[in-house]
Amino acid sequence: LVALLGGGYLYANWRFGQIHRITVAGEALQPISGQPFNILVIGSDSRAGLTGAVAAQTGASSGSVAGQRSDVVKIVHVDPINNTISLISIPRDTMVTLLANQSLYGKFNRINVNFGNGPSLLVQTIEANFGIPIHDTVVVSFAGMINVADAIGGVYLDFPYPSADPYSGLRIPHAGCQLIKGFEALAVTRSRHFYYDVHGNGRWPGDTASPATLAAAGWVYDPTSDFGRIDRQNAFLRAMLSRAKSLYNPLTINSFLSNIPQGITLDSKFSLNELIGLAVRFHNIGPNTIQTYTLPTVPGVNPIDGDVLYVQQPAAQQLFANVFGNELTNPTNPPPNAALQTPPPPVVTTTTTTTTIPATGSSTTLSHSTKPPSTTPNASLALPPFDPVPCTP
Repeated sequence: LVALLGGGYLYANWRFGQIHRITVAGEALQPISGQPFNILVIGSDSRAGLTGAVAAQTGASSGSVAGQRSDVVKIVHVDPINNTISLISIPRDTMVTLLANQSLYGKFNRINVNFGNGPSLLVQTIEANFGIPIHDTVVVSFAGMINVADAIGGVYLDFPYPSADPYSGLRIPHAGCQLIKGFEALAVTRSRHFYYDVHGNGRWPGDTASPATLAAAGWVYDPTSDFGRIDRQNAFLRAMLSRAKSLYNPLTINSFLSNIPQGITLDSKFSLNELIGLAVRFHNIGPNTIQTYTLPTVPGVNPIDGDVLYVQQPAAQQLFANVFGNELTNPTNPPPNAALQTPPPPVVTTTTTTTTIPATGSSTTLSHSTKPPSTTPNASLALPPFDPVPCTP
């Protein structure tokens, strides 16, 4: 048994070494063992590595979408002392103070412009704007999302209604609990133009249905855009955690690692021992016990950048204080408010629960715009719950 486990560890370590690594400048020093730490998870819209039908569906084969942007920015706060995991999502349109490239993008711009040349500038921007230390970084491309989903055998999600997104390629013809993997996993986590058939008339409009076709058939549009996508991503992550709970020893982790090297990038400090330690420590945590939050913001219009989001204070600072506590530092470059001023964050009292930012297992957003595009029919009919949730077949 010892030999088997030892061989399993060596193989897992070799497979782990196949994952692409980069040096991320600006990361905080690793905390003392057993202390809380933060992992930045970046969902890149890079199409690198996609082939065949998936490449065609995402625009990779035509070359119409080049480069990379951070469509997903999530901070995972791991607290071994209290045995908790918190997940904070930062919407991609959140305005921040830029540390570089101001000649291209101005002094203030959306947070997702910081990822063009890799994660280092994004890490530094988060630390400078919000005072949140980032200890490790994980980047997941489109191909990486597909590979991770397939590596765990897919996830089970319960769709209350038939659902579709003409832009992400999501096609769910029937309601109910179903296995989601491969391209469908990517389509769910990308979906921010989400339609659903609340009438349940059973008429599937076809796999190539346009927004106009869906609207004409009576399908309802979710007007929450990126906020809705964040909720669907969090549901997928909970379902993925439920499937991956067995990955806490070198034998079971081998199969997982064998399938994910392509499309995943880790910072050079992230070790296999750290991954196994996380799995062992938290494998008993249920998916619904993860605290998920969305950065409180208010909508605004910038004459240069169009529709954007501004950090809402004091709610944002209250959230940071509740989650990160004394890990927070004073921001050197605070984000702008709607008047394009950069006041320091307000002084708040750390609490475990509040009336404005509840600590629950569900995704919490204090304030955001739910105004649909003016040309989108049926958006006014949108009523929750319509998003998928983890389920057991």
